[in-house]
Amino acid sequence: MYDVFVVGGGPSGATAALDLVNSGHKVALLDREGRIKPCGGAIPPRLMQDFDIADDQLVAKVNTARMISPTGRHVDIPIENGFVGMVDRKDFDPFLRARAAAAGATLLSGTFVRIEREDAGVFVVYRDRASGEETRVQTRLVIGADGARSKVGRAEVPGGDTIPYVLAYHEIIKAPAKSELYDPVRCDVIYDGDISPDFYGWIFPHGDSASVGMGTEISSVDLKQSTAALRASAGLADCETLRREGAPIPLKPLDRWDNGKDVVLAGDAAGVVAPSSGEGIYYAMVGGRVAATACAATLASGRVKDLRLARSLFMKEHKTVFRVLGSMQNAYYRSDERRERFVSLCHDIDVQRLTFEAYMNKKLVRARPMAHLKIGLKNLAHLSGLVAPTRV
Repeated sequence: MYDVFVVGGGPSGATAALDLVNSGHKVALLDREGRIKPCGGAIPPRLMQDFDIADDQLVAKVNTARMISPTGRHVDIPIENGFVGMVDRKDFDPFLRARAAAAGATLLSGTFVRIEREDAGVFVVYRDRASGEETRVQTRLVIGADGARSKVGRAEVPGGDTIPYVLAYHEIIKAPAKSELYDPVRCDVIYDGDISPDFYGWIFPHGDSASVGMGTEISSVDLKQSTAALRASAGLADCETLRREGAPIPLKPLDRWDNGKDVVLAGDAAGVVAPSSGEGIYYAMVGGRVAATACAATLASGRVKDLRLARSLFMKEHKTVFRVLGSMQNAYYRSDERRERFVSLCHDIDVQRLTFEAYMNKKLVRARPMAHLKIGLKNLAHLSGLVAPTRV
């Protein structure tokens, strides 16, 4: 008999499990081992502080972001007074699961099948990886942290079967030597309709390797062909390919994260990936934390309405950032002409500083109101076509 059964052992589920066992609860953590999620792997210093992640989990520290336009122009944005940490999910996720298990969570290997309810209580049925047999475990509450196409969400939470998503694909390659086209301490973000007609491509350093990929919501796009074109344009076509991975990335937080009884969603299953940037690790771990908080509150009070705390706590802190990023994606990702203007806007020093201050701190920066006003005016000028894109 568990207090909480967590389905999915990625950053969200592992964080929820760790928080719950640290608060004295009996927790099971179910993960389908062997799957590695496609991910650029960027994490901000705030994540490292909030979730006690040490430097030894990083494969690289990035100090520059290069934004590349459809015509090949670029602007390099320095990351002042800090860095962006890079992790490789093949190592980072197992570390998080092992940490939760060391704290007291029961780590199970298998795949979720269904939830059964009867007079005796709530039971999670999963298929054990070793035996192949269905196993039934009793629990009081369930956290669904099993990704964008969450089986828990589709079966249990209203709207969980209609979440919109981007298809993401990347290839982990052996990192080349430093050159003008590749820098082991620089993240490249490519805004080019030939690579992705509605999102972007990326080249992120991972120490001895690099993540090269793209995302799109358009099902007709050939993700592997687009990634091959990206590698060719960046001089990476001949680099050894170490592995290939693909998965859906949600586009929008669900309107409801719980079923009003005994289930709450977290991470990608709840849709918490930042619009525009596609950043997910930090928000997944926050989602796991608020899901754990909601479960702990429900177990203490006996009120199932306390499961709503997960979404309300998350949105209270991050709703405005998600709204702003969503508006930016809708405004600038719709055409190459708009993407060209977006990269031009990134030349502005106030845009650069405020962007990375917001990224590092995970909140909108309000310290310089005149800078916000100037950025707003420039943004309107670019969107209205009153100014031409900067030529560099």
